[in-house]
Amino acid sequence: MKLAELALALGADVHGDGDAEISGVAGLEEAGPEDVTFVANPRYSALARTTNAAAVLVTPDFPEIDTPTLRTANPYLAFAKAVQLFYREPVYAPGVHPTAVVHPTARIGKDAHIAAYAVVSEGVTIGERATLLPHVVIYPYASIGDHFYAHAHSVVREYCRVGDNVVLQNGVIVGCDGFGFAKDDQGIWHKIVQSGPTIIEDNVEIQANSTVDRASVGETRIGPGVKIDNLVQVGHGSKVGANTLLCAQVGLAGSSEIGKNSILAGQVGVAGHCKLGDGVIMTAQSGVSHDVPAGKMISGSPAFDNRQWLKSTAIFSRLPDLVRQLQRKQKSET
Repeated sequence: MKLAELALALGADVHGDGDAEISGVAGLEEAGPEDVTFVANPRYSALARTTNAAAVLVTPDFPEIDTPTLRTANPYLAFAKAVQLFYREPVYAPGVHPTAVVHPTARIGKDAHIAAYAVVSEGVTIGERATLLPHVVIYPYASIGDHFYAHAHSVVREYCRVGDNVVLQNGVIVGCDGFGFAKDDQGIWHKIVQSGPTIIEDNVEIQANSTVDRASVGETRIGPGVKIDNLVQVGHGSKVGANTLLCAQVGLAGSSEIGKNSILAGQVGVAGHCKLGDGVIMTAQSGVSHDVPAGKMISGSPAFDNRQWLKSTAIFSRLPDLVRQLQRKQKSET
């Protein structure tokens, strides 16, 4: 592909030789003479001058360099689109593999691919152009929209509802039982039936080995555009607002409520029944057991305002010296 053709596909402006051949994508330091790369973080700007890439995706105000550039307002997004252009995804032809088990009452939309040993149970509805890879299991009466893509060993449990353009990576379980038990007078735990479905709205991706529990009553709901990373646990009855990111190993206890456009970084924990407003950011390994207003950025465990946390952690390493200074002062005063 010519650089000018790539620019047209990405909606970028070419600065330099538009006839350069592009055959792939790579990072700044790994890129070769037929690769396109990108700079989205200013700290890597110097590497753009030494890269071996054929071209670099940059912002419109990026300084001129010897290497041709493709200038766009969002180089990282443009690079993501370039990866999609050059990566050859496997193509799965419509059809049902002979070893798959599809219940006669299940309704499957046109152009579906149902791979070896997949199971589609009684009363299931799946929309058009679905892809179910080996060992995917859809429990009874689940309802799934168009363009569903389920990687091997993912599961959608009974009565759950999944929207359009949803991707489940390997080992995802939608609608597993919530962790609900009641103790009797003898101290014995009794399971509470988890009767409420999990609902996954449109354009959601859930990555490998993550679980979204069903509710005891009511529902668990993942809003449109949410992206859930690997090894995330969403507890029963929780709600996650549109376009929120839950990064690796995040844990939401039951009945948590996370607002829209929020980011919970790796290993964040949210206690049960807590409500986080829209646009909240929790930095890695933070834990919260109280409600958080919209737009706040918090850190630590227990979490509090990020700026105050940064000041506090800077002081923490100095505490031994501060204690010694205080002790010396106290001695001098006595």
